[in-house]
Amino acid sequence: MSMIEVTRDVKNPLLSRREITCNFKGLSGRLKKLEAVDMISKKFNLEGKIVIPILLKNETGRPVVSGSFYVYEDEKLAKEHLKAAVFARIEKAKGAAAVKAEGEAPAEQAEAPKEESK
Repeated sequence: MSMIEVTRDVKNPLLSRREITCNFKGLSGRLKKLEAVDMISKKFNLEGKIVIPILLKNETGRPVVSGSFYVYEDEKLAKEHLKAAVFARIEKAKGAAAVKAEGEAPAEQAEAPKEESK
């Protein structure tokens, strides 16, 4: 049984995008937007396309997260249709993830020489 249950998958020809709405089972309170984008990209084979997380909403009393995503072929078109704040939010999340990854790497490198000196 898959963790991702697709509730709506519609091609919007007027705005030249694909709109996907789905439920992530068992991930309530632990799912980040960038992780959700990676999961959607892998499930629908969307490599090379722009996937924008629009909304992630936890359901009350259930361990389910409902998510809405827009999939664009071209980043320029996405920037024309969506507000700049959406892209600023995504860049901020990517920056925070990169800083967290960098913070973990030096800690691992610092521990390695201590082990060698013993």
